[in-house]
Amino acid sequence: MTDLKRDRVSWLDGDMPFSDSFGDHFYSRRDGRAECGHVFLAGNGLPERWEAANRFTVGELGFGTGLNFLETWRLWRETRTNDGTLEFVSFEAFPMKADFIRRAIGSWPELGGLLDLLLQRWSELAVKPAAWRLDEQTSLRVVVGDALSGLGNWDGMADAWYLDGFAPARNPDMWSAELMRAVARHTRPGGTFASYTAAGWVRRNLDAAGFDVEKAPGHGGKREMIRGRLAG
Repeated sequence: MTDLKRDRVSWLDGDMPFSDSFGDHFYSRRDGRAECGHVFLAGNGLPERWEAANRFTVGELGFGTGLNFLETWRLWRETRTNDGTLEFVSFEAFPMKADFIRRAIGSWPELGGLLDLLLQRWSELAVKPAAWRLDEQTSLRVVVGDALSGLGNWDGMADAWYLDGFAPARNPDMWSAELMRAVARHTRPGGTFASYTAAGWVRRNLDAAGFDVEKAPGHGGKREMIRGRLAG
């Protein structure tokens, strides 16, 4: 995997990454780290659920800048039990260049040390798919390529999902009924998802896949987000 496909990225307001390919921001212009905490962590009941699980797997659609992973890893290191393990599996078609990731995350010095550890391994993506043990209790796997194909080749099961593709109107393939069914197949019974979007057709696709879907207050200026649990 020597030639990785890359997104075309512009920079707004200094260090705000913007996808020229999809016409969308990589995270909330207000505060991407706060958005992660509100939507993906709290939306999946984290960190509270970690207390009852010796092994926990987070699945993510869209690694992007790595912000969600880094903020999850930071909180995990603060709250994990002595014998707990976290596996983070992310599906990304256009992995960002390391210097772009560093620029995008630079606004949050709290993540700087973890960012350094991540980027020490990032060049390995060009050689083989990532499956990295980043510390004794944390592993990261970045599956490069089409998310539907990547899920088809992954034999794992997630306890929680971060559904974080670009806006459904701009990147509909990342929210398709077929992909949501694949997400459900790779979710443990009672597993959860959270997403910043509340688009009606996305809710219907998740409902048809077997998730109980509910709306919740969104982050920042967004009125609503969605979260849910796999029936059974």
